Amino acid sequence: MAILKAPVTQPKNETIQLRVSQELRFRLTRYAEFIRANTSYVVSEVLERFFRKDSDFQEYLAACKPPEAGDHGKEEKTQPLPNEAVTVTKK
Repeated sequence: MAILKAPVTQPKNETIQLRVSQELRFRLTRYAEFIRANTSYVVSEVLERFFRKDSDFQEYLAACKPPEAGDHGKEEKTQPLPNEAVTVTKK
């Protein structure tokens, strides 16, 4: 039985790039096939579950101001971790 279920409709998304091992990419692709979804959906759902379960992060997040809805003119400014390649693109 799959932990994640494929979505009925896709929400509005943004694009990021990240580097993962070949083994992780293989398992991610196979899991997406298993639940009949795309890899973006799997990554998004896993991150959502991860963030919800981290109580320390929830406290930190409560102190942060979320981006304004409809603020499409500004690109998100974040500092990548060492050895992390990150690209954020607004759609």
